[in-house]
Amino acid sequence: DKAYENKEWIFGYRENDPMGGYDPYSASKGCAELVTSCYRNSYFQHTDKLLASARAGNVIGGGDWAADRLVPDIFRAAGSGKNAIIRNPDATRPWQHVLEPLSGYLLLGQHLLQGNASVADAWNFGPNTEATKTVLTLSESISKSWEKVKFDVAENQSSLHEANLLKLDCSKAEHFLKWKPVWNFEQTILHTTNWYKDYYEINSNNLTNRSLS
Repeated sequence: DKAYENKEWIFGYRENDPMGGYDPYSASKGCAELVTSCYRNSYFQHTDKLLASARAGNVIGGGDWAADRLVPDIFRAAGSGKNAIIRNPDATRPWQHVLEPLSGYLLLGQHLLQGNASVADAWNFGPNTEATKTVLTLSESISKSWEKVKFDVAENQSSLHEANLLKLDCSKAEHFLKWKPVWNFEQTILHTTNWYKDYYEINSNNLTNRSLS
């Protein structure tokens, strides 16, 4: 979702909306999409090579330990008995479990391997509109799913630019690929929380299967 030129509007971004980014992170994603489109149009138009790109919403799920990411930070804090610090509580994102876009990627890849040239394009894979929630709502939902999760809202908000509202329109994938997300927001939170909860409370080598049960 960061690949699009953010206009802070309530509409979901479609695949043909302008690429861009106010901050370097967003600009790098927009650049990657432009380069992909350039190669597809310049070199792959009259060959049997098919090239597509996939753009996902804000992905969460068990096993993510990346630094400076909201959900891993929340659970790392809970695991060490500390309160997480929420930097931008009013920022709104399209939250989805990692398995959702992965299913879209695999479906897209299947079409490419089968030689379906019509899918050699850009595709959005994101959640339903109801899963577009604020950071505060996400944090509160996680805390309700695991009592050890505590958080505080930062008193001094960051002066760095950050998009306030991000949202994807995935109707193209739903129509042409027959793909759609399976879990709602509550299920996404539950399965994500279960994984981290089990990691800290249960000595198990089968965390992913346990979290999905």
